[in-house]
Parts: sequence; C-alpha cells; structure tokens
Amino acid sequence: MNALAQYASNQDGDLNAIVTRYAPLVKRIAYHLSGRLPASIQPGDLIQAGMIGLIEAARHYDAQQGASFETYAGIRIRGAMLDEVRKSDWAPRSVYRKSRDMARAISKVENTKGGSAKDHEIAEAMGMTLNEYHQALQDVSGHRVLSFEDVALDEDRLADSIIDKQDDPSQAMQNEEVRRELAKAITELPERERLVLSLYYHEELNLREIGHILEVSESRVCQIHSQALLRLRARFPGRKDGEPDTE
Repeated sequence: MNALAQYASNQDGDLNAIVTRYAPLVKRIAYHLSGRLPASIQPGDLIQAGMIGLIEAARHYDAQQGASFETYAGIRIRGAMLDEVRKSDWAPRSVYRKSRDMARAISKVENTKGGSAKDHEIAEAMGMTLNEYHQALQDVSGHRVLSFEDVALDEDRLADSIIDKQDDPSQAMQNEEVRRELAKAITELPERERLVLSLYYHEELNLREIGHILEVSESRVCQIHSQALLRLRARFPGRKDGEPDTE
C-alpha cells in the first residue's frame, strides 16, 4: 500500500479520510468481482486498483450531477478494477480471431434464415462438429475475450462515461442511444441466453449457481453465456473488436 499512500498524499487534503471511510466499499466490490473472475486474478490487485479509482472519484465528484458520492465512487472503483483485469488479459490473437469468426458465422446464418442461429447451424457454417464448436465457445470464454466491456456493452462503464461527459450533450445522447439499442438486442436473444445474461449480470450469480438453477453443468452455462455475447457482437452495431486481424 506504500505506492497508494504516496499517491494519496500528493492529492487534495481530505483524501485520507475518504480512503479510510470508503475502503470497505472497495474491498466489498473487489471480493464480489473476484468470485466471478479466473483464480489468477487476485483480490489484492483489484483492491489496489480500486483504491486508485476511489481517489480519482473523490477528485472528480460533482454533487450537482445528482448521483450520491457512494454511487459515483462505486462506478469508478469497479471501472478501475476492470481496467486492471484487462491489462492481465494474455489471450493470443488466434483466440480473438476465433471469436470474430464465430460472430461472423452467427451473423451469416441469421441473415440467411431470418432468425436466431442454432448451435448446430453455427458449427456447420464454421466447418466444425458440434463438439468442436462447444469447445471453441469454452476456449473463448476462458480467455475473457467476451464480456460486455469487449463488445462495448458494459453498462457501468457506459454510465461512467455519461457522468464524466455530461457537459457534452451530443455524447450523452449517443450513450443513451447505445443503451436503447443494447436493451433491444438483449430482448431479442433466445430465451435461455437472455436468462443466463440476466442471472449473471443483473442477479450477479456465478456460473455454478446459474447451472444449478437451469439444471445444466457449469461448462454448459459458460457456453450459453459465450454464445449470447457472440450473438450480441454479431447483431450490435458500432462495436469495436479487441484485436486487429493482422499478426
């Protein structure tokens, strides 16, 4: 914590009091996130990043924007932790390419049939067996290539950008349009994929808990989750891929 203490000491006067008061919030968010991340991501690393996010929140908070400090700080803390997670993403480019290829296959099938692509149809479009396709979903998910952040759909980061850019009306309108398009895209997912996303992102259950509810294995929930996000990537306009196609 020495680096953090030095960082705080270089900032405005009351930050030490704020850090002391809201440190439990940082720890609570860190341990909650760590339960949904690979074991290689240590809570201590999330806490360190979250503390920096808390200090940044204290420096930039504006009560006139309407949100309470705890709400605003929670967004900044979680955003800082997710940034730290992204830095540790070591997925090879082949995994990113695979995720893009799968999204394109879904788009191709759905444009042809005019409805949601089924697993076996996507596998056939990619020249894979169904088992190979399911393994590919597992591989992509295992490297954290797919998440709301990676397909420009993370609602907390979106809210963060809205708070930071309220003085830019055009930006606020654009972000609101993204929210509407996202909500529409999610409602059009197949029922089971929609349920998994709701349980994971809104109820904040982990994959094992969702599997218990759906009476399927944890690995199958992982596949459904990955396919739902791939389907959103295929359908959602204006997204940005995480890696270039070039080597």
